[in-house]
Amino acid sequence: MSNLNLKKGLLLIAEPSIIGNMSFNRSIILIADHNSKGSIGFILNKSLDLTLQDIFPEIEINFELHKGGPVEQDNLYYIHKIPDLIPNSIEISDGLYWGGNFQKVIELIKNNKLNPFNVRFFLGYSGWGNNQLNYELRSNTWILTKNIYDNQIIEKVNNSFWKEQMLELGGDYAIWSNAPENPSYN
Repeated sequence: MSNLNLKKGLLLIAEPSIIGNMSFNRSIILIADHNSKGSIGFILNKSLDLTLQDIFPEIEINFELHKGGPVEQDNLYYIHKIPDLIPNSIEISDGLYWGGNFQKVIELIKNNKLNPFNVRFFLGYSGWGNNQLNYELRSNTWILTKNIYDNQIIEKVNNSFWKEQMLELGGDYAIWSNAPENPSYN
């Protein structure tokens, strides 16, 4: 278990041992909020076969949508690094924010002031009740780590980010990086 204290702004890396879990297998999650009631995060590395334009046809830029987690998958969420342009944003950490005035977001997109390097959209979120995530960390379901990329995580993360993190952790994790996503393919 990590010697970090659970708090917003940190990353959760799914342990290889949760292979059968369809929601979190090979996930990297940004903790957007953590308090006495629980935790909220967004899966960063799982893109969907949908764009923002599929939901809002009036948007002409194809922002990729990501699977934020298994909770409220019919709701749209977003993280960004431009709080000066999006009122009512909530700071996560180090220049990284979530939410804010969505009508302003639409306006900024239409005026070409937002791009995939400063905002990431999600359907759903990942949520844990009080102490649930601490229990999962003690059960070695997750690796808790610092977000060394700060607000650059928006453009850094892609679908192969979990594999990259396994290689960076080294040791037995490096072996898991080459395992097929579905073990029955082996």
